[in-house]
Amino acid sequence: MAEKDQVAKVKGPASYFPSIEKKYGKPIGEWQALVRAQAGKKHMEIVDFLKTEHGLGHGHANAIVAATLSEDKK
Repeated sequence: MAEKDQVAKVKGPASYFPSIEKKYGKPIGEWQALVRAQAGKKHMEIVDFLKTEHGLGHGHANAIVAATLSEDKK
Protein backbone atom coordinates (compact mmCIF):
# COMPACT_ATOMS: atom_id res chain seq x y z
CA MET A 1 0.00 0.00 0.00
CA ALA A 2 1.35 3.43 -0.89
CA GLU A 3 2.31 5.73 1.98
CA LYS A 4 -0.29 8.32 1.02
CA ASP A 5 -2.99 5.65 1.30
CA GLN A 6 -1.95 4.93 4.90
CA VAL A 7 -2.33 8.53 6.06
CA ALA A 8 -5.89 9.56 6.87
CA LYS A 9 -7.08 12.45 4.75
CA VAL A 10 -7.83 15.52 6.84
CA LYS A 11 -11.40 16.71 6.39
CA GLY A 12 -13.47 19.66 7.51
CA PRO A 13 -12.08 23.01 8.63
CA ALA A 14 -8.68 21.51 9.50
CA SER A 15 -8.13 20.76 5.81
CA TYR A 16 -7.45 24.48 5.37
CA PHE A 17 -4.66 24.57 7.97
CA PRO A 18 -1.67 23.94 5.68
CA SER A 19 -2.70 26.71 3.29
CA ILE A 20 -3.44 29.09 6.18
CA GLU A 21 0.03 28.52 7.66
CA LYS A 22 1.64 29.00 4.26
CA LYS A 23 -0.30 32.15 3.36
CA TYR A 24 -0.10 33.98 6.70
CA GLY A 25 3.20 32.63 8.05
CA LYS A 26 1.95 31.66 11.51
CA PRO A 27 1.36 28.19 12.91
CA ILE A 28 -2.26 27.24 13.55
CA GLY A 29 -1.56 27.16 17.29
CA GLU A 30 -1.01 30.92 17.27
CA TRP A 31 -4.30 31.51 15.47
CA GLN A 32 -6.07 29.19 17.90
CA ALA A 33 -4.63 31.12 20.85
CA LEU A 34 -6.09 34.32 19.38
CA VAL A 35 -9.46 32.61 19.03
CA ARG A 36 -9.35 31.32 22.60
CA ALA A 37 -8.49 34.81 23.86
CA GLN A 38 -11.87 35.90 22.47
CA ALA A 39 -13.73 33.54 24.84
CA GLY A 40 -17.37 34.41 25.34
CA LYS A 41 -17.79 35.99 21.92
CA LYS A 42 -19.95 34.51 19.19
CA HIS A 43 -18.48 32.56 16.30
CA MET A 44 -18.99 35.32 13.73
CA GLU A 45 -17.66 37.99 16.09
CA ILE A 46 -14.40 36.05 16.30
CA VAL A 47 -14.35 35.55 12.51
CA ASP A 48 -14.78 39.31 12.05
CA PHE A 49 -11.97 39.94 14.57
CA LEU A 50 -9.56 37.72 12.62
CA LYS A 51 -10.56 39.39 9.35
CA THR A 52 -10.33 43.01 10.51
CA GLU A 53 -7.46 42.82 12.99
CA HIS A 54 -5.30 40.19 11.30
CA GLY A 55 -6.21 40.35 7.61
CA LEU A 56 -7.47 36.79 7.18
CA GLY A 57 -9.92 35.96 4.45
CA HIS A 58 -13.41 34.90 5.49
CA GLY A 59 -12.98 31.21 4.68
CA HIS A 60 -9.68 30.91 6.51
CA ALA A 61 -10.93 32.81 9.56
CA ASN A 62 -14.10 30.72 9.66
CA ALA A 63 -12.13 27.47 9.40
CA ILE A 64 -9.86 28.41 12.32
CA VAL A 65 -12.76 29.49 14.52
CA ALA A 66 -14.90 26.44 13.68
CA ALA A 67 -12.08 23.98 14.30
CA THR A 68 -10.96 25.66 17.52
CA LEU A 69 -14.43 25.95 19.04
CA SER A 70 -15.21 22.36 18.07
CA GLU A 71 -11.95 21.14 19.59
CA ASP A 72 -12.64 23.03 22.82
CA LYS A 73 -16.08 21.40 23.18
CA LYS A 74 -14.52 17.93 23.41
